[in-house]
Amino acid sequence: MGTVSRVLNESPRVSESTRQRVLRVMDELDYAPNPFARRLSLGKTLTLAVIVPFFTRPSFVERLRGVEAAISETEYDLVLYNVETVTKRDACFESVPRSGRIDGLLILSLSPNDDHADHLRASGVPTVLVDADHRDLPRLIVDDIGGGRMATQHLIELGHERIGFVGDTFPNAFNFTSSYHRYLGCRRALAAVGIAENEDYYATGEHAMDVARELSHRLLSLKPRPTAIIAASDTQALGVLEAARDRGIAVPDELSVVGYDDIEIAEYLDLTTVRQPLFESGWHGTHRLLTVIDEGEPDMFREQLHVELVVRGTTVAPKCG
Repeated sequence: MGTVSRVLNESPRVSESTRQRVLRVMDELDYAPNPFARRLSLGKTLTLAVIVPFFTRPSFVERLRGVEAAISETEYDLVLYNVETVTKRDACFESVPRSGRIDGLLILSLSPNDDHADHLRASGVPTVLVDADHRDLPRLIVDDIGGGRMATQHLIELGHERIGFVGDTFPNAFNFTSSYHRYLGCRRALAAVGIAENEDYYATGEHAMDVARELSHRLLSLKPRPTAIIAASDTQALGVLEAARDRGIAVPDELSVVGYDDIEIAEYLDLTTVRQPLFESGWHGTHRLLTVIDEGEPDMFREQLHVELVVRGTTVAPKCG
């Protein structure tokens, strides 16, 4: 069995003629190697874990597709931990990173606090954050401030000055910051050209289409109402579009709308949006994690992923008045 094991592990100690004979016999016997024995021989579990919040949301689904695509190129299995409460998040941060149980951990969009980060580092399990940030852990972050600024600059260049924003409540129990950072980018773009910020045009609530719809109704009832609204996600942009339809406000002639993420439905709706590399971030984050595992020492990288504006049919110059 030692020779068979060396063949399966592509050992250079096995001659080509011996390797071919072993492979031929394995094929004749319809032999399949025991994956658990292989894991023991390698001293690895060949398992990666992913902790992700609200994994059915379109943006997280797309990130997970990238993770799965990267893992499909390897021998690793994937264990997914869905987090929908703060209690579940804390329990996962505490129990999942255990040596001998998994070889590596990917955390999507959940920024650890200092206590969480200390525990993750002490576990000895290689960990990489994607769309999350902590100074003591390797991470891939998204330029959300730049994305918010980009969306706002586009509207300003079209001639808009009354620009609203619909996003997530901040601060929040999960410490999600992306929506707030997009809002900060919006504020900075307005300030850069001397447009005074109107706090009445800023509306936040739970991340959901129906909530964004209600928030948008409030913005669209103002006098004067915004001529454009930036949503912190494409899902929330759908709520903005629904509210405009409810009130008989034509998009884009009477209201320009910009989303964020560029999920699949955005193209179908001809939605102007800020595209972030959702699939790519999952794929790239997984490969960075595998590199950390192979090298045995954590690489304290902090890599920022860029975003881009995708102009479609929901933004035009405002009408006069």
